[in-house]
Amino acid sequence: MYNKVILIGRLTAEPELKETNGGTMVAKFTLAVDRKVSKDKEKEADFIDIIVWQKLAELCSRYLGKGRLVAVDGRLQIRSYDDKQGVRRKAAEVVAETVKFLDWAKENGKGDDGFDELF
Repeated sequence: MYNKVILIGRLTAEPELKETNGGTMVAKFTLAVDRKVSKDKEKEADFIDIIVWQKLAELCSRYLGKGRLVAVDGRLQIRSYDDKQGVRRKAAEVVAETVKFLDWAKENGKGDDGFDELF
């Protein structure tokens, strides 16, 4: 069996960093990934939820922001949960193993700080 996902896209918002009850850091962000379309249609995108854990979560939260271009390498995870009305729902998300920065923010004159791949 094999479960491998590779995506390249842009963050739709700042990563959300949280700490679990057990003290493990987890960050979530959504990646907009362009989809190929025919000539007569407008560009379309898929919006894919990404989950990162531990040190990778902290680094993504620190260095990534809305609009940043990244490559994510990970696995697809499907989970079930009950919503507020008690209806059973499913969520699909990618649990990242590697996040590679494909561009750099130029905020406040800052340039490349040496991080281009996070494990």
